[in-house]
Amino acid sequence: MTRWSEDQVTALAPDASSLSAARKLASRWRGTGQHDTALWGLCQGSGAKPYQTIIDLSGPAYKCSCPSRKFPCKHALSLLLEWAAGRVEDAAATADFAAAWIDGRAARAAKPGPEPTARTSNPATAEQRRVRVTAGLAELDVWLGDQVRTGLAQTDRSFRAFEAIAARMVDAQAPGVASALRQLPVTVVTRADWPEVVLGEYARLHLLIAAHRRIDELSPALRASIRTHVGYPNPAEAVRTEPAVRDRWMVLGVRITEDERLYTRRTWLYGRETRRWALVVDHSFGSPGFPADVPTLGLLADADLHYYPGAAPLRALWGERHGAAEPFTTLPTDPDRSGTVAAALADHAAALGADPWLRSWPVLLVDVVPVRTENGWYIAESNGAALPVAPTEQPWRLLGVSGGHPVTVTAEWTSEGLTPISVFTAGEVIDLARLDPAGRGAPDTRTARVHAAELTSVALLGTARRAPELTHLAPPVANAAERLPADPALRLLESAALHDVFARGGVRAATATAPEPAEDDARPLLPRTAAARLARMLQERSPFLTEWFDAAAPYDYRAPDALCGQLLDQAKSNAELRAPLLRLAGTRGHWLAGQHPEWRKLVRQQPTAAPTEEVWQFGQPPERRAWLADLRGRDADAARETLAAAWPKESGPGKADLLAILAEGISLADEPLLEAGLDDRRADVRRTAAGLLTLLPDSAFAQRMTRRASDWVRIEHRLRHTELVVALPDALDPAARRDGITDRGVEFTYRWGGAPDLAAGRLRQLVAATPLSHWAAGLGAPDKAVKATIDDRFRQPVFDGWVDAALAQHDSEWARALFDAGVPTDLAMLRRRELFALLPLADRTRHLLELDGSWLSEIEALLPAMGHPWPEPLAQHLILLLLERARAAARRPEAHGNTPNAHRSLLSAASVHLPVVAAGAVTVVARRCGDPTWERAFDQLAHDLNHRSMMLEELQ
Repeated sequence: MTRWSEDQVTALAPDASSLSAARKLASRWRGTGQHDTALWGLCQGSGAKPYQTIIDLSGPAYKCSCPSRKFPCKHALSLLLEWAAGRVEDAAATADFAAAWIDGRAARAAKPGPEPTARTSNPATAEQRRVRVTAGLAELDVWLGDQVRTGLAQTDRSFRAFEAIAARMVDAQAPGVASALRQLPVTVVTRADWPEVVLGEYARLHLLIAAHRRIDELSPALRASIRTHVGYPNPAEAVRTEPAVRDRWMVLGVRITEDERLYTRRTWLYGRETRRWALVVDHSFGSPGFPADVPTLGLLADADLHYYPGAAPLRALWGERHGAAEPFTTLPTDPDRSGTVAAALADHAAALGADPWLRSWPVLLVDVVPVRTENGWYIAESNGAALPVAPTEQPWRLLGVSGGHPVTVTAEWTSEGLTPISVFTAGEVIDLARLDPAGRGAPDTRTARVHAAELTSVALLGTARRAPELTHLAPPVANAAERLPADPALRLLESAALHDVFARGGVRAATATAPEPAEDDARPLLPRTAAARLARMLQERSPFLTEWFDAAAPYDYRAPDALCGQLLDQAKSNAELRAPLLRLAGTRGHWLAGQHPEWRKLVRQQPTAAPTEEVWQFGQPPERRAWLADLRGRDADAARETLAAAWPKESGPGKADLLAILAEGISLADEPLLEAGLDDRRADVRRTAAGLLTLLPDSAFAQRMTRRASDWVRIEHRLRHTELVVALPDALDPAARRDGITDRGVEFTYRWGGAPDLAAGRLRQLVAATPLSHWAAGLGAPDKAVKATIDDRFRQPVFDGWVDAALAQHDSEWARALFDAGVPTDLAMLRRRELFALLPLADRTRHLLELDGSWLSEIEALLPAMGHPWPEPLAQHLILLLLERARAAARRPEAHGNTPNAHRSLLSAASVHLPVVAAGAVTVVARRCGDPTWERAFDQLAHDLNHRSMMLEELQ
């Protein structure tokens, strides 16, 4: 049995919640196996006995001992996902518990069943319905005539008016007509060309009414089409009596839509031998729980189809199957005709000529390229022949897959243009229904409908005011219009119907020039399973994305072409991951970004191109910063000299950002430029320069601050202690202000005696900018310095200044002393975490291991300083502490603070930062915690760890 892809499995899910739940069961399987068409496994649930799950892949069909009423259940979906991922081994024979069910299915399939018989309806009932439909359609025809006679501009176009006549059609047992009428209020409200659309719909309905009036005179095929469009029932039993068409049917497209909880699945099939299209339509109310008799996208099956009767048969029912579904990697093409734009238009014209009420027809376009022009989107052949894409479509995903290279597209051709369904390339069918967010933008303003302006103008005014002039129509339509009724309203409707069919059936190919294709990317392709997982993670904005990109960086993969649009859209909104996202998108992503107005600014150069001086001279501020940072990393002196040469001419808010780049590899050689920054007129530039100068303990700035600190803060050694005596000047001199000591904003930081304390703010700035060696020289080692006696008024600003200096100068010894002493500030925990992060990892780990369960809040506050992943001893310690809380919750369920919700942020952080090897310990804890809510929380944590583990394995 050919292994399925993950996309084929996900297509079977009854809803998103079932699929999400199935993914969480990955670590619970044992005893799995696959033999022939049988797939089985045991899934451990909350009870002692595992669930037995069996799947017949030839159906597929499912059997599971769980109580779920969904079909397939989450266990069956999970087992299929495990098999698709290659984690189910082949077996020599079917397991005992699965064999009986599999053999029973085979025996039932081999037993011939009764021939399907059509239900025979009561002739009297059928005639009664026909009378009701005829009467209702006659009433509708009068209403249509009144609408165009009065004028569309004057008639009631409200939802209530359309609903009233639609309800009358429901009463007349013409639901197909009612459905068409109910679409019109939305058209009137949302479309600028609503008069053309409404007139066209009125004309089709009038034509349908006229055809129904003469239905007995028409051919059986056309009668069947008319009955279908009106809404007469067509039982499946009757359809299955139609002759079967056997072929190897390929699934080229699947779309699922929802309307008031009624889910509809449309599956497009194409026969390899007959070259016929078929459309299988399934409905499900409440949830998308569709039958599994139709193969998933990308598979084919040797089977019978029974077409619904009609003049242009397309819709069909799935019949007898003659083998298991299997993937296909090629498409049948006829080099003389099929697969071309001309063939697509000819096939549509033939179908429309047989059934003028058709709204769409499937087409297969081979070796075509999507093209975006000023007039909208087109699908073009190499010779320039093209078909327009419907204005509502934004096929960026298709463009990303193509990259300017020929692909094969499955689409529906409608009066609005093409609606792409799927694309076939490199032996794979890619679903285009999974649109990137960029594909939901504003539609093109181009109007693809073709109606005579004269007819629309008359319909707006009303035939009571102006008679239709038909000589302006195309000659074939004008000639046929000479035989139309004399009533101006009916004459207008039938002329519009003739013109509509003529215009839609006589469309000629447009022309469009394909862009230069994207260059090849020689890097290895991201593995398929990893790409599928990344797509889901991007869609869900997973917290594990950072870890994924860090793990993927050494491999330097390129993304699948179909994923490029999603990567670019994420790069647009996620500045933190923008660089790795663009790197993964690669050459194809850069080419695609150049086509999109919102993505174009993300990448202005090819990723392989080296930065040039033109970027520094003429680039945008982000590009200039990136160029200077790159130069600083390669040649610090050259970057400094470049910035110094341009400094007199630099201006604007980006000036401080350019100066901040000197922090990388800062040295005394940068001092002159930083000193010049102290004299800049912009306050943010002065602050940046002062902050960088504090990183140079041997600079003139540091010496000035040291002298100032000696003058303003005296160190006095007493008999039993050392005291800091603060004697700040009443006013700041110009030199102090130049060095960054100001009063701006300080009044909101410290207060003393009920009033703002400007002196405290100045003191903090002084201490923060003074080299820590000055304080160590006078007070001794940091652990002694923090014990110095300080006046209560100035204790907090002095400690705050020391913390600022320790963090800026990355002094771990001072950080340890300040962390142990505590920080007297309202932001104590945040500051303690920053100091904690400067300690050696072994010291940080040791400190956290010494804290018990009563310190969970302290542990949670310090954990962000532990890096990624957390050390294994710390992980085990944390799991045990959470287990203690879980057992406490089991003993006292009513106690506050013991529930998982009380530790939600800690559990979320653990799912991201625990080492993946801790999944086993978490699973064991889940079974021993004794509290059901904690068991679910631990299960979720174990699932997240397993998810991360598989995520990392898939990259290898």
